[in-house]
Amino acid sequence: MTSEAKLAPWATATEIAAAVKAGKTTAVAVTEQALARIATVDKTLNAFTGITAERALATARDVDAALGKGKDAGPLAGAPFAVKNLFDVKGLPTLAGSKINRDLAAASNDATLVTRMEAAGAVLLGALNMGEYAYDFTGENAHDGPSRNPHDTTRMTGGSSGGSGAAVAGGLATIALGSDTNGSIRVPSSFCGLFGLKPTYGRLSRARTFPFVSSFDHLGPLARSVADLAVSYDAMQGPDAADPACTGRAPEPVTAALERGIDGLRIAVAGDYFRVGAHAEAIEAVTRVAKALGVAREVIIPEAARARAAAFIITTTEGASLHLDRVRRRAADFDPEVRDRLISGAMLPAAFTVKAQKFRRWYRDQVLALFKDVDAIIAPATPTPAPRIGQKTLMLDGVEMPLRPNIGIFTQPISFIGLPVVAVPVPLQPLPIGVQIITAPWREDLALRIARVLEQQGVAAAPRPALN
Repeated sequence: MTSEAKLAPWATATEIAAAVKAGKTTAVAVTEQALARIATVDKTLNAFTGITAERALATARDVDAALGKGKDAGPLAGAPFAVKNLFDVKGLPTLAGSKINRDLAAASNDATLVTRMEAAGAVLLGALNMGEYAYDFTGENAHDGPSRNPHDTTRMTGGSSGGSGAAVAGGLATIALGSDTNGSIRVPSSFCGLFGLKPTYGRLSRARTFPFVSSFDHLGPLARSVADLAVSYDAMQGPDAADPACTGRAPEPVTAALERGIDGLRIAVAGDYFRVGAHAEAIEAVTRVAKALGVAREVIIPEAARARAAAFIITTTEGASLHLDRVRRRAADFDPEVRDRLISGAMLPAAFTVKAQKFRRWYRDQVLALFKDVDAIIAPATPTPAPRIGQKTLMLDGVEMPLRPNIGIFTQPISFIGLPVVAVPVPLQPLPIGVQIITAPWREDLALRIARVLEQQGVAAAPRPALN
């Protein structure tokens, strides 16, 4: 292989970093290839809203120069990544999927996680499409158009990190950073056939990102392998005084633990609520995962349906509080579906939110009690594989329901209390679908170990789309 040899667009971040460090290719060659693919393929996928080509090439040259001097260029040396456009990227306006934010000045500094990814040697390609102000499960943006699913471009990517899902599944970036308030990493991971990590609430810094629901917002990576999730997660860990919700815990790296296997781990499948409404594909995916792990035990997460209802209330009231002035001044510039939900949140009685928060504390205690007896819980990520773009309803337990708010029926009860989750893709035909691996707070390592076993067995895998 020459120094200019091309790697497949499906090469993982860890594979690229290894090739760059071994001199089999260069970070510049990898970056040029990625930018060329974006210029061609993104015309179809609509994943990117901003390209940072000059910056990417400059970073890649720095990586190559460091290696040329015998220096350590980082665990992600030369690996292309991109970020949801609610992350601050120096020189780009932070859109957060909105029309209104286009009037803002370009960011003067990068988000903390962008800085940390680049410090690990990763190369930033640009900013990614998303649902307006992250209030979305579909990946359809009223201003930039929908991101398209690489496995079937007539179908949704899921949201709100829709561009993140499209970019990684389509081979435009090895890793994408997204946000997850009620499921916005796990839903695109499920629909696009990717691995996704929603860490424990407070684990990764949210500094210099545009918020949605501060008490729910998480940031994390989407990738095509468990190793890529782990190495990027390790690179981004650490306290950050710029985010008051960020933990003061020291980093707890997980990459070295990936191959420890699952012997001795107590794993169960979530029953009851997490089967009602699940389509046959979701049930099949969970069944395959449980069989591969040798899991027969079932646990009941108490009052999950009520937790989802409480999450809805807190989401819409916190979101309304954040955006009320924008709604008053520029109502016509919102996606009407987002605007109307924010208005409804502004009109909810305060007593509803107080009751929802009281329930939240009770529910968290009940769920944490389960982890005294189990180490991980398996549940579907979405009730169905990716619906078609523009689809308005779906069937849940024999009832036709609005699609947009109900895609997250299995993710919201988990975000609600900040638990860490790894979403793993099960490559069913014709479309993949995801399964959640849920663990106790700060035990991302266990979820990733379980995901790695499933990946080794071929039960979980990021399928390559037919997209050229």
